[in-house]
Parts: sequence; structure tokens; C-alpha cells
Amino acid sequence: MEIKKEQITRIFNGEIITPEKNLGIGTVLISEGKIIGVEPGNYKVADSVDYDVKGGFIAPGFIDLHTHGAGGSDFMDCTEEDCLTIAREHLKHGTTLLYPTTLASDNQELLRFLDVYDRVKGQNVGAAFGGLHLEGPYFAYAFRGAQDPRYLRNPAPEEYMEILDRSQDIVRWSIAPELPGALEFGDLLRERGILPSIAHTDAIYEDVVEAVRHGFTHITHFYSCMNGITRRNAYRYAGCIEAGYLLDEVTIELIADGIHVPAPLMKLAVKNKGAEKIALVTDSMRGAGMPEGKSILGSREKGQEIIIEGGVAKMPDRQSFAGSVATADRLVRNMYQLGERSIEEAVCMMSLTPATIMGIQEQKGKIAKGYDADIVVFNADIQIQQVFINGQQY
Repeated sequence: MEIKKEQITRIFNGEIITPEKNLGIGTVLISEGKIIGVEPGNYKVADSVDYDVKGGFIAPGFIDLHTHGAGGSDFMDCTEEDCLTIAREHLKHGTTLLYPTTLASDNQELLRFLDVYDRVKGQNVGAAFGGLHLEGPYFAYAFRGAQDPRYLRNPAPEEYMEILDRSQDIVRWSIAPELPGALEFGDLLRERGILPSIAHTDAIYEDVVEAVRHGFTHITHFYSCMNGITRRNAYRYAGCIEAGYLLDEVTIELIADGIHVPAPLMKLAVKNKGAEKIALVTDSMRGAGMPEGKSILGSREKGQEIIIEGGVAKMPDRQSFAGSVATADRLVRNMYQLGERSIEEAVCMMSLTPATIMGIQEQKGKIAKGYDADIVVFNADIQIQQVFINGQQY
């Protein structure tokens, strides 16, 4: 099809970042929501709509696989406006695609959110929605973290089948694989094209090896709420963390806020897994983008009171974290500065790797011809300057 010149958007005069390398100063051409060309230098097209990024970086839009909220809202508030508030807030920080994430809750609250999401998923006023990530309630009590213990339980077919039959939007479910019935549940999820993910778990290495056979090929918020080397009776066992490192088929995600995962652990993870196996995630709660102080984890109606201070959410006793208040730009900045990785690697972990984990790497996560024109422009300090979704500037 011949493309009319007036349909072309030109983003130029910026260093183009791909997962493989920095292409140097170049131009990205967009038409009908797709990238139609990546050209060296300040390539000109007659009658184009132009965006001069003035020497900044042009990178693929950030993809957040795990977020609960931002801007004072949580997805478990179960209103369309709260969902859109979260999307708008994350968009400001370079996220072009996010996966709304739930918390352990009672079933009625969860089912209500599934219905709300079905109504709101196509309303593009901020970061786009990629599908639902259910976190819990099938978790190990000892590794519950900030998950409300009232709602933790083992997988029950009569329960999860009602949830699966209610929504076609679920794309990932985080579970402790050592629980009774969890492996069978993993098989079912895999058959339905849903990613089973390991989380809030007391699994040791052998448990993870078995879980991988049942489709559990990803680990949720690596390091958080899982064991490392452990002893049972007199014997020492490798834990879930060691399994994540040793099993090449397993991908992991890091809350690279510098607090949940401090700089030495960022470096260790990338050294062992490589950027192509690590997704950066915010795991943000409603406090992302908000002033510090008292807040609520989970829904306003049934959530837990927490406090935000020092750049992280904490339980009231300050003995454990209650989620992150990070945004995607902060994660990339931290991996670049604290983790001492290249800008290309840091961007890859916030774009192509998460796209690959979710099976959308042929459409998103790259600056390349034929890809969706989801693009973020930032400066040398990784401060967001412009965001484009499907070629439209926001």
C-alpha cells in the first residue's frame, strides 16, 4: 500500500537504542501506528509531522509486567477511573504497556475487578493494558510478604475454574508451586496459554525443577519472598534463588528500585542471567508518583494500612516492605547507574525482555521496521521527555 506523505511521523535527531546496540543519531519513521523506517542521521521526509528530540535517546516503550497501582489508585479499588489513573501516571514515566496485577483477596473482590477490567481495557488514555496478572492467593504463608494472610490458601479447582471462566484477559498467574494442587494448576494454565509464575514460595531447587516441567518458567519479583540456600533437618538445600540462576529456561523479574534489590544483587543477577532473561518490574502500589506518608496496600475498602518513606512502602512496624513506589524510568536509571550496565541492557530489560516473556516480541520491544510505534524519548539522566503509543504522542 502506498503511504501518503502526510501520514508519516518523523522522530529525529536522537540516539536510537536497540537491544543490541546504540545506532547513533538517527530518525524513526512512523505511519498508521507502525514503525516504517529506521534511518541514520536526520533523514527527511516531505510533509511529515516532526518531533526533534534534540540529541536525546529514542528507545522502545517500557513494558511493566507487574504493577498494582500508582497516582493514589490501586487496581483492587475496582473502578474504571482508578484503572485509568494508574495508566496515566505510569505513562508519564515511559511505560507504554502494563499488566495490571492483583493481590490476594476474597473472590468477590477479584471477580469484581475482572469485570471492571473488561470494561476499561480498551480505553487508551495512558499506558495500554496488556492483560491481567493475578498474584495469589495461592501462596506459602511463611513467605507471604505483604500479602494479606486472611486470603492465603491452596489452589482449589472449583475456585480457580470460576475465575478462569469469568475472564479471557488473564495472561499470567503467580503461585507457590509446592502447594498441593499447584502443579496440576500449572498444567491447566499452560494449556490455556497463561504463564504460571513462581512467587511467595517455600520451594527448594528440586521443587522448582519439577515446577518448570509443569510450565512455571518465570519467577516473580526475584529475591523477594522466596528462599535461598536453606537447611531442612541437618541437610542443606539450594533454594528458589539458586534454581533461578541455574535453570537456563527460567526468566526472572527484578524490582530494581535499589531497595528491594540493592546494587550488588542487581549486578549478580545480570552477571548470571543476562539482560535477555531479566525483566525489570515496578511492582508498584498506589504510592508511586505520590508524596511519602501513610497509604493503603490493596483496595481502599479492604486493604492494609502502610507507610511510604525512604522511597519504598513499608508495613507499619517497618520490619518488611509493603511494595514498591518505583516507576519504569527509575528502574532503567538504577540498572544503568547502580547496576553499572549499559544503557542498551537497561532498556532491553524494560522492553524486549518483558515482551519476550509475554510472547509479543514480534510486535513490541524494539525500534525496528514493522514494530508497533511504542517509543519513549529520554535525556542523559533518563528523565522522560516524550512518549508515543502506536505513533501517537501523549
